[in-house]
Amino acid sequence: MTSNLFRKKSITQSLEHDSADANGLRRSLGAANLVGLGIGAIIGTGIFVLTGVAAANYAGPALTISFVISALGCLFAGLCYAEFASMIPVAGSAYAYSYSTLGEFIAWFIGWDLILEYLFAAGTVAVGWSGYVSSFFEGIGIHIPYSISQSPFGFSTQEGWYMTGSIINFPAIFIISLMTVLLVLGIKQSATLNNIIVFIKVAVILLFIGFGISYISVDNWVPYIPEETSPGHFGISGILRGAGVIFFAYIGFDAVSTVAQEAKNPQKDMPKGILFSLLICTILYIAVTAILTGMVHYSELDHPAPIAYAIDKVGGGLQWLSPFVKIGAIAGLSSVVLVMMLGQSRIFYSMSRDGLLPKLFSGVHKQYGTPYKSTILTGSVSALVAGLLPINILGELVSIGTLMAFVIVCVSIIVLRKTNPGINRPFRTPWVPLVPLLGAGICLVQMISLPWDTWLRLIVWMAIGFVIYFTYGIKHSKLNIK
Repeated sequence: MTSNLFRKKSITQSLEHDSADANGLRRSLGAANLVGLGIGAIIGTGIFVLTGVAAANYAGPALTISFVISALGCLFAGLCYAEFASMIPVAGSAYAYSYSTLGEFIAWFIGWDLILEYLFAAGTVAVGWSGYVSSFFEGIGIHIPYSISQSPFGFSTQEGWYMTGSIINFPAIFIISLMTVLLVLGIKQSATLNNIIVFIKVAVILLFIGFGISYISVDNWVPYIPEETSPGHFGISGILRGAGVIFFAYIGFDAVSTVAQEAKNPQKDMPKGILFSLLICTILYIAVTAILTGMVHYSELDHPAPIAYAIDKVGGGLQWLSPFVKIGAIAGLSSVVLVMMLGQSRIFYSMSRDGLLPKLFSGVHKQYGTPYKSTILTGSVSALVAGLLPINILGELVSIGTLMAFVIVCVSIIVLRKTNPGINRPFRTPWVPLVPLLGAGICLVQMISLPWDTWLRLIVWMAIGFVIYFTYGIKHSKLNIK
């Protein structure tokens, strides 16, 4: 049993499996598409939604420091991802990498963790999308009833779980359903739409930065690091917790690695897609956070559409930008839902192809060349999550899942350098083991700073995964010894 738990799928096996699969995924994405997918996933809820939540509840104006801390962790993890993505260019991201380095049980562990990450990421973004859609329609005189535009369940550290009085978040369900249909129709079409959306939302963000800087009140930055009110709320501990919460904002480059099997030249283009998208988005995040907390006092930013709220709050000569920001946010959040669901369906596809999940999840549509069954399942579960749960719970769950994935990828680089030093590495992570250790360390610190309730939910989720693995996955694995 123990030997089965840690059996490994060699890199050669992974690559041969990919090339031998005539009915597999189609290689149709270039470097520009990969960078676009990264930006499409990164710029979304993190900048349009969670900036307000994290500033108001955790870090205040010092949220800019939180973004720097998260960016450093992402940079180190991103360098590790880039090596793996160029070396093992198959679907599955960290799941596939750990299968070749740490063994099947750890691969299942991280695969199940990635399912949590992407399913809840799509749900989190869809809830943010719903908030901006409601705000946009309100601005043009159309009111979407509260009862069908909010989660029926709420959660706060003071009150715990409570009923909001709403029935369901219908707009959130709608956008997930729409993106599900698009993803079934084809990866190339999905990537093209994503590129168009990326252009729109980056343009809107640059407009906000360019014009919003004139409306900054320095008084809103005082104190820059608010005094700690309780552990994790303001002060240094609040900055760290804020970094852990908004880490969710950076998971886009992780999503890029899930489509390695659909890249035309993965060895060359995957590192570009990962690192360029991360660099561009980090600069934009820090600039937007500084301007947002300068325009409006951080205590007022606990809002599902904080940038739109800030523009409406200062009013006057900036009011003309409000509808553009809302349109940009709606479009931008749509692309994040698209990429998160894309990543999730590819995780299902990869795990199913290895036998750890039922075969139906690796079924590829003959006409569209997409894993349509896993895409439809992903859409169904994400829609349910988005329709029922509040954004703060979803965001924290995604963050802890992402951080865990990054820790394992960083450790895997060190392991593989020791166990297989001679393998071809088109891109090499610099300064190993220093960079992987720094990446794992920063991610672990942010995980520790997250609330205990978030850890408890993660433990429950992983326990469910272990039951599935030991009752199904270990028996049906393609590596199972006959």
